[in-house]
Amino acid sequence: MREILHIQGGQCGNQIGSKFWEVICDEHGVDATGRYKGDEGSDLQLERINVYYNEASGGRYVPRAVLMDLEPGTMDSIRSGPYGQIFRPDNFVFGQSGAGNNWAKGHYTEGAELIDAVLDVVRKEAENCDCLQGFQVCHSLGGGTGSGMGTLLISKIREEYPDRMMLTFSVFPSPKVSDTVVEPYNATLSVHQLVENADECMVLDNEALYDICFRTLKLSTPSFGDLNHLISATMSGVTCCLRFPGQLNSDLRKLAVNLIPFPRLHFFMVGFAPLTSRGSQQYISLTVPELTQQMWDAKNMMCAADPRHGRYLTASAMFRGKMSTKEVDEQMINVQNKNSSYFVEWIPNNVKSSVCDIPPRGLKMASTFIGNSTSIQEMFRRVSEQFT
Repeated sequence: MREILHIQGGQCGNQIGSKFWEVICDEHGVDATGRYKGDEGSDLQLERINVYYNEASGGRYVPRAVLMDLEPGTMDSIRSGPYGQIFRPDNFVFGQSGAGNNWAKGHYTEGAELIDAVLDVVRKEAENCDCLQGFQVCHSLGGGTGSGMGTLLISKIREEYPDRMMLTFSVFPSPKVSDTVVEPYNATLSVHQLVENADECMVLDNEALYDICFRTLKLSTPSFGDLNHLISATMSGVTCCLRFPGQLNSDLRKLAVNLIPFPRLHFFMVGFAPLTSRGSQQYISLTVPELTQQMWDAKNMMCAADPRHGRYLTASAMFRGKMSTKEVDEQMINVQNKNSSYFVEWIPNNVKSSVCDIPPRGLKMASTFIGNSTSIQEMFRRVSEQFT
């Protein structure tokens, strides 16, 4: 079994992470106490449940998750939240002092004191794995803990498990929504670490997520919960091929091989389809062309960079649901032919597609988009302009 070890750090990472586990529990039919309450007669949910869960005594499923933070607040609220009882209590690692939005505190002082405790938990979880595929880390780059301590952990794990995939979901500071003055500093220091030590970075930012909530989902006052739900839909889509049977499988390694032309260019834009507002769902038919059109749409990207300002080096489309692979392939070829100027000519056939048979809960079909586009430089440029 190809297990994934999930790590969440800092306030942002923990909030995204807890939302993510709600989505994953829902997909696998695990209730808030860790018991399996899924569909009768469907073994699909249990067949590869150990990608994300360990099975404990008495048939309880425990998420393979490590939760870390330098202050106890966010973790207390997770612990008292709806899914608080599902995590293993030893896997909550937290300090008391907080990093105070200071990258150096997270990376060198406070975080360095706590890092060994985190690594012990990571080691324990990794040793329980049959064949560990890799790590997925949720964090933000604007704060102190997620960015400073998150990157410290990534580099330590890199030393210890050099041949395992390291996937990060990194929330970049967004241009218009700024929480702290030092965001550009924290982000610059973190990106330097991510370039060196991560294998795949999914770039997210709050502004783009707010835009999706306003424009597409027509929510008048989106909360962080709504934003995190969008992120977790994407996160679940990236690994659905590992967890459910499909016609064209992909895993973290295949994703990296197909998306990364040069080792340092591993920052991806992600998208998810179908996104529809609550009222307009009944007017839209979910078809492969419809999904394809929406997932390649610039408005659907979860980071504030416009893919029309650059070119795609590579892209990956992960479809979920019952559909014909022929249709998927035709649509992908179609996209490349119609928009050939937006794809670099020195990588032919640069869109990888994969198809997984089981759609997300409540949808007939869905798709996750991951693109490696040169326009991602807008994200970095914006941070560096604020930095100087």
